[in-house]
Parts: sequence; structure tokens; C-alpha cells
Amino acid sequence: MNWLLLVLTLPTSNTTARMRVWRGLKGSGAAVLRDGVYLIPANPTSQAVFDEASRDVVANGGSAYIFATDTVEAGDLSQLFDRREDYLALQNELQQLSAQLTGNSLQEAFKQLRKLRKNFTAITAIDFFPGASQAEIRQALQALEVHINRLLSPDEPKSIDGDIARRDLLQYQNRTWATRKRPWVDRLASAWLIKKFIDPNARFLWLDAPDQCPPDALGFDFDDADFTHVGDRVSFEVLLASFGLNQPELTRMGTLVHYLDVGGVQPMEASGLEQILWGLRNSITEDDQLIAAAGSVFDALLAAFTHKEKA
Repeated sequence: MNWLLLVLTLPTSNTTARMRVWRGLKGSGAAVLRDGVYLIPANPTSQAVFDEASRDVVANGGSAYIFATDTVEAGDLSQLFDRREDYLALQNELQQLSAQLTGNSLQEAFKQLRKLRKNFTAITAIDFFPGASQAEIRQALQALEVHINRLLSPDEPKSIDGDIARRDLLQYQNRTWATRKRPWVDRLASAWLIKKFIDPNARFLWLDAPDQCPPDALGFDFDDADFTHVGDRVSFEVLLASFGLNQPELTRMGTLVHYLDVGGVQPMEASGLEQILWGLRNSITEDDQLIAAAGSVFDALLAAFTHKEKA
């Protein structure tokens, strides 16, 4: 296995620089062999971290040397990079959060959960020898994300197995589309997608319960609906696949909706979008007004993603 070794010295009087370099190396996951000697598996990210640390050290009156070696087997040193304590601390926080859930604390619980997901991502980035602990915490995070979403949005559909059939767009015009009232992320985004790309004259019906869906309405995002969760795809992603909406910017939006609905890998825009939608949902009581307001947010997001794709 290839390794990078950093050997550095800094004047003891320069406490600020010493702390800055130490924090940067600690955050990179480098192991400390002894004072001023750091080891890390070789990769472009690690090389960049060591290069930056070296420049900082030299600029502040110290010395730094980077060595590359492939003479040591991973098994001999992997214990220096054991992240089990980090995962255990995260597991304890997840258990505390789960035990404290109440109806009045869901928004705060969501914020805390997103913070824990961010911490998990940071740990996995420096978990060079992942084992069972990483898999267990990933599963626990996913389960808690789903649980909180179920509390926030009762009657959330269960995923079904099967293929997603392609639909003829012309057969889905001027229709009534029905879903559960008080829509949250997946339903808000799906309603926007329907109106924007599928059925511009769509009318929406908000159901007190899924079994109230009229036979002539197109249901989405509830059990036995025309469009609902299939496999690992949420309703928004199923609509994309059903109508062949494969533009990169819409796929990117699908990743964002997926994360906010059922968890997974966090896109950078997730926290901001979630807070905006929370604010809209808590301040607008009429569902047609809510999807109109949310639609403006999704329009802006689409424009931003389209611009990035073309840049």
C-alpha cells in the first residue's frame, strides 16, 4: 500500500500556526506516529493536505518534508486509523435523538439529524479502512431519517418492487392529480414537476386519506397510487423515469428530493432547501397556495442547476 509521511518542525513560540497545522492534519485523518511525524494513505486529497500543511509550516519559520513509501502493508498500520470511537459517539447521539422525538420537536430533530449526517460524512471521508461500524451507523441514520419523515408525513408510501413503465405524455393532459394533503418534500416537488413538465393544466386534489382518491384521478405518493415509490426511487424520481425526463438538472433535483424524503448522501443544497420548505409549510395553510409558493423555489433551483450544467 502507498503511504505519505510528513515530518515537520515549527517554532514553539508560534502557537497559532502550530494549532492551525495540527487541526488541519487531524481533520484529514492523518495518524500521529510521534510529535511532528504524520502518516496517511496516499491519494490526491491526502497529498494536497500535506502540501498545504508544508507550505504553512515553512511560511511560519519551520521545516517540512514529505516522503512517499509503499513498503508497509496496510494491516500493519490500519489500527492507527481506527474510527470506531468516532462511530460510537455518533451512535450515542443518534440514540439520544431517537429517544427525544416528540411531535413538537420534529423540526429541531430534523436539524439535529442533518448535523449528525454531516458528521457521519466527515468521518467516512477519513475512514480509510471501513468496517462494520461504518455500515451500522449508515443503517441507523437511514432508519432514523425514514422514521422522522414518517412522523412528519403520515401515510408515507411503502416502496414496491418492479419496473417503471414508460408513459405517453399525451395521455396525461388536463387531468386531476390526487395526493395526501399538507404536502411535504416529495409531494411538493412532484406537484411542481407535474405542472412544469407533464401536465401544465393539472388540477390537484388534496386527500384526507389515500382511500378517498377518486377512480378518475391520477394518484401520486401514496400506497397503490399510479405513481409512488418503486425500489429505491421516491415518487419524484418515478415520475422522471415514467415520462423520460432525464435532463441532468432534473436528475440532480431528484437526488436532492430523494435525500430530503428518505435520506442517503446529502447534497450541498439540502439544508437550505429544507429550511425554506419548512418555512413555507408552517406559514401557508392552503395547499394550492403552498405548492404555488414551493413551485417558485423549485423554479429557481432548476434555473441554478441548468446554469451550472451549461457552465
